[in-house]
Amino acid sequence: MAENKRVPKRIAQTVINSLKGGVVPRIGLPYITVGRKAEIEALLHDVDIISEGGASFRFIVGRYGSGKSFLIQTIRNYVMDRGFIVADADLSPERRLQGTRGQGLATYRELIGNLSTKTKPEGGALTLILDRWISAVQNEALQESGLLPGDAALTEFTDKKIYAVTASINELVHGFEFARLLSAYYRAYTEGDDETKAKVVRWFRGEYTTKREAKEELGVNIIITDDDWYDYLKLFAVFFRLAGYKGMMIMIDELVNIFKIPNSITRQYNYEKMLTMYNDTLQGKAKYIGIIMGATPQAVEDKRRGVYSYEALRSRLAEGKFSRPGTRDLLAPVIRLEPLTAEEMLILCEKLSDMHASLYGYGRTLTTEDLAVFIKIEFERVGADLNITPREVIRDFIELLDLLYQHPDMSVSALLDSDEFSYAKSEAVSDKADENYVEFTI
Repeated sequence: MAENKRVPKRIAQTVINSLKGGVVPRIGLPYITVGRKAEIEALLHDVDIISEGGASFRFIVGRYGSGKSFLIQTIRNYVMDRGFIVADADLSPERRLQGTRGQGLATYRELIGNLSTKTKPEGGALTLILDRWISAVQNEALQESGLLPGDAALTEFTDKKIYAVTASINELVHGFEFARLLSAYYRAYTEGDDETKAKVVRWFRGEYTTKREAKEELGVNIIITDDDWYDYLKLFAVFFRLAGYKGMMIMIDELVNIFKIPNSITRQYNYEKMLTMYNDTLQGKAKYIGIIMGATPQAVEDKRRGVYSYEALRSRLAEGKFSRPGTRDLLAPVIRLEPLTAEEMLILCEKLSDMHASLYGYGRTLTTEDLAVFIKIEFERVGADLNITPREVIRDFIELLDLLYQHPDMSVSALLDSDEFSYAKSEAVSDKADENYVEFTI
């Protein structure tokens, strides 16, 4: 029986409930991560490049339930541990890359609202980051100058260090206003002016709707719009680096919502924005920023509505002649997820079995042989080699664990021999007559 690290009950509850509901938990992923080692290593290589001043852009492509969102969340946790700031958002009909009714700006607002750090992983970290930056600069000034707190010379020394950061940003596109607002936040911080701080944060979040309002309240004659929101993410990435973080990782999932846009011109505008972001990162126009987008194969490869319908993207992203299932190029812009193997799913079920037993306070009753039988049945369903996903198997397995816990008198074999599972087995047996049938073993 596999040994498992003891999982805190709060985390175990979240993980079990999330997986049972078909969603990816935000916490506890290291306890249940199996497989995907090569994909994780490839993405973490990007992280090293970003921390050195580079940029990256990756698509993670997989069917619904294949582990796409799981991998994105896993990388999210990895990079936060490495000192990165993460911003993530799911696209929807109201959130796109570009839109006529502010859908691009809505995506920006979601990303900024979800800014997360290692110490604030649940999001909403913008104010914390700004305050931490100013506090760190003040401490550095205190140590470097040797002056005493309250000394006017110390304040002047600190001002110069703050100015050095804002001056670096000043030279970038839209950097002048951005730098002015950072300075305004710093002044409000030192003066205890919470009202002005709140106004600056509101501007950074893209919540000002008219230039006139921004001019009256903050003295800047510009606001973040649907057309230029990505430029401000690049500014934030540089600022976060200057503020002591390693870089910024942007994660945008559910790209299928662009594929679903009925108007072809609107879709093309969204793919054009995507191309801009892609070119920026690969051509060195962006620094300290990584972008990961999650999509289904159809959303990428469909030549009528998908990403490949935009020729400039298709020519950049299409696979070469040598990649094939089992030997994918994981250094390419598009990472196509291979299905988890039966052996990997067996390990995952062992971890979940241990976690479930620990959560509800009972001794694990399922043996490795029981787990092997369960996995064998799942993988012998008709078409499982192409269609089965971790989400389906996990939900079935957690249901099995719940039933065994709630009905201690029920045997594992009785559940595995139930009508539903018997049906799956009979399908698999009848399929043996097919010449393409491959014997399954664990």
